[in-house]
Amino acid sequence: MKWEGNRESENVEDVRGSDGGGGGGGFGGRSIGIGSIAIALVASYFFGISPATVLSLLGGGSAPTQRAPAPHAPATDRSTRLVKTVLADTEDVWAKLFAERGAQYAAPKLQIFSGSTPTACGAGQTASGPFYCPGDRKVYIDLAFYKLMQERFNVSSEFAQAYVIAHEIGHHVQNLAGTMEKVDAARQRASKAQSNALSVRVELQADCYAGVWAFHANQARNILEAGDIEGALAAATAIGDDALQRQAQGYVVPDSFTHGTSEQRVRWFKRGIQTGKMTDCNTFEAKPL
Repeated sequence: MKWEGNRESENVEDVRGSDGGGGGGGFGGRSIGIGSIAIALVASYFFGISPATVLSLLGGGSAPTQRAPAPHAPATDRSTRLVKTVLADTEDVWAKLFAERGAQYAAPKLQIFSGSTPTACGAGQTASGPFYCPGDRKVYIDLAFYKLMQERFNVSSEFAQAYVIAHEIGHHVQNLAGTMEKVDAARQRASKAQSNALSVRVELQADCYAGVWAFHANQARNILEAGDIEGALAAATAIGDDALQRQAQGYVVPDSFTHGTSEQRVRWFKRGIQTGKMTDCNTFEAKPL
């Protein structure tokens, strides 16, 4: 991925090493083994808002050892510059697309934290993986996630790292468009299976929006290199709901899917990156997904 030298966003809050940081521990009131954390982190890499769903598939496990807050990384380290540059790129793309629709894009903040951090959606933790909080319109990420992702799953391409940010920004676009509010209202009237099915459509749309970003960013700045898309798709294939459930329990339960199968995730990201059209990302009317 070609990104160096491009504009860096000013909407990044780096709170690593602050008093708010902290070690690991439980997630959602339960202890999590390091193997479960690794799977949940990589799942969150593509899946977005709620990694607790992934963790619930993986059983218990022994609690991880706690670690001290990481020292504040210099503003010029490569991972931080990549995050700032990709965020700026999403700002440029979505501002243009919103303007074409007669609307104004309100760029979100992105917070880089270490260990844990307070959010409007509750305590954000490293074990959550990258996530978007609609309550404060912020994306949260602990960059240690990328290292664990590489060590555990051999996923290390910078485009894959950019994709996680683009997916979370896809949720922000949904929030601005009112999609999240409508889905939340529908979930209150739905059964568990119906609620899960709505979640799948939310996540697949965010995948498609990430593809839309990549399409326009590449047209404007020629960011993609050989192997970038293939690497991201290979990672998505490995961590669909069906793949995760087979790994965790040896079988799949489709009614419990909340993020989509490997095939679905690949299909919707491809749709976005091939056409670059938001209107092609309407997962809520698509049959089949």
